[in-house]
Amino acid sequence: MNSGMRLIIYTGKGGTGKTVISCSTAIKLAARNYRTLVISSDPAHTLSDALIQQISDDSSDVIEVIPNLCALQVDPIIEINRQYSEILSYTASIFSSKGVDETLAYEIAMMPGMTQLFSLLKIEEVMRSKLYDAIVLDMPASGEALRYLYFPKLVGGINKKLMGLIGAFSGFQKIFQAFSGFSLPDKMLHYEQELFQRLEFLSNIISDNEVTTMRLVANPDKFSIENAKRALVSANLYGINVDLAVINKIMPTLAVGKGSYDYYTNWTKFQHEKVEEAKANFYPLPVKEVPLHSSELAGIDMLRANADLLFPGDEDPAKIFYHGRPFSIIKEDPNRLRLAVKVPFMTGDTFDIKRSGADVIVKVRTPTGYLSNVIPLPTITYNMKLLKAYLDNNVLNIIFEKF
Repeated sequence: MNSGMRLIIYTGKGGTGKTVISCSTAIKLAARNYRTLVISSDPAHTLSDALIQQISDDSSDVIEVIPNLCALQVDPIIEINRQYSEILSYTASIFSSKGVDETLAYEIAMMPGMTQLFSLLKIEEVMRSKLYDAIVLDMPASGEALRYLYFPKLVGGINKKLMGLIGAFSGFQKIFQAFSGFSLPDKMLHYEQELFQRLEFLSNIISDNEVTTMRLVANPDKFSIENAKRALVSANLYGINVDLAVINKIMPTLAVGKGSYDYYTNWTKFQHEKVEEAKANFYPLPVKEVPLHSSELAGIDMLRANADLLFPGDEDPAKIFYHGRPFSIIKEDPNRLRLAVKVPFMTGDTFDIKRSGADVIVKVRTPTGYLSNVIPLPTITYNMKLLKAYLDNNVLNIIFEKF
């Protein structure tokens, strides 16, 4: 679904300078006459701090920062109350009727991940409006937030099955009422259908590699770079194109030399070694280097100067710097087909493959837990069996063969 718009998502460990990089990118886009929106759902309100301008929590209140650039702070709780308060109230009322305290009932009704999910649905709303040429999303530092970025892809894939279940469920409203003592509000099914339709649209946006790219932000240290590597594995597994890595806050080499304190000299050498490691680790992904500034980066002028370091000269931040094709399907001969999934940094004992009807489930073990994805298979594989899977040069190859 290439709509002509661009969605650029910055992710990284907390403290890497994601918000500054996001705002700098947005300022450069605006300077190139893209109608640009920078969005953050970070509860720390770092967007206001970086721009030195109060950005309202009301997600319907878009603030114009400079010509061609608007900013939006998303409060997911406000979003849920604004759009789906009836579902939340209805669910909470069921718990309350069973003797659960009303405050606790609302907490229980807020299922895990709902805040991240509704933050992402704001992107769907903005994309549908077609008011902007480019949207820059400053993702919260939480790994959970990154996980829920991939969730719409899975939901979109099973949408039709769920819609069928919802339709069947509607036929049992009277039975449900008889057993539970509650009647389903007339708007409930409509809200559910609308939610899944929105998730499917969002899924299409995120998985369209011509519209959406993710960019990694890391500092020149082991923990930050390892975090970015895990994000790259996750994105590849879920079919999201990562087109750029930014190593931020690098101490300048001028700090090394005669008259420098050994402390700073050692840190500078260490950082530059880590930058070289990052380039090797992320290859062939382009890596941009941004120096540590002598003062805190805040305000339009400083962010504009940082943007010129990040995207020098006439370089277009909306450009897709790398087309990674996270996974692809190759027909090797009339009887055999290969599904290739990029999984850098993995070894032979860290993955598990399972065929489930028209899908293949790929499960990868990482230092922080398991990642899994359901990949729909082409129709041609329906009369094929999963023969074997093996790793070759950071690519997981899954072989299918005709019965």
